[in-house]
Amino acid sequence: MEVITGCMFAGKTEELLRRVERARIAKKRVLLCKPSLDTRYSETEVVTHYGRSLPCLRLPIEVSLAELERRAGEDLGKADVVAFDEAHFFGPDFPQLCEELVARGKRVIVAGLDLNFRAEPFGPMPVLLALADEVTKLQAVCVVCGKPATRTQRLVDGKPAKGGPEILIGGLESYEARCRDCFVPPV
Repeated sequence: MEVITGCMFAGKTEELLRRVERARIAKKRVLLCKPSLDTRYSETEVVTHYGRSLPCLRLPIEVSLAELERRAGEDLGKADVVAFDEAHFFGPDFPQLCEELVARGKRVIVAGLDLNFRAEPFGPMPVLLALADEVTKLQAVCVVCGKPATRTQRLVDGKPAKGGPEILIGGLESYEARCRDCFVPPV
């Protein structure tokens, strides 16, 4: 299992799609998935912030192996690689699904935020990071000072958010990458 992580705008989805394309070049069958919650750019594709996209299967947040088999049908059985974007949105049983896929001989590639906008571990990502055979932690560029960014700053009216729900789907209008020093924790 490979996990790609980091803050928003670090290139996690770009890296995921790069690995998916390389697997396809190697004549591997790939099943690309994302949570149904992610509708920012497309409901039928995984899309980067820069517009690169590939078709995908949308899955419920609380997805099980049986549900994945039902939705993917023969595609899951034929797949050599199963890739998931926005993994932080999946439920607490998601790491078990990934482990079951690995046990079936699948190469599993997962991309997701390691920290939420409060700089706390996000969803199933801590468990996925612990179970991973390979972890790639990417950094963005801090929009305030230009140093490497490892945090996701949520914005409200252009200013750091003081609170709010853990999940708020958004892009450049709602978030920016910040380094540890420039990150403003919510109160």
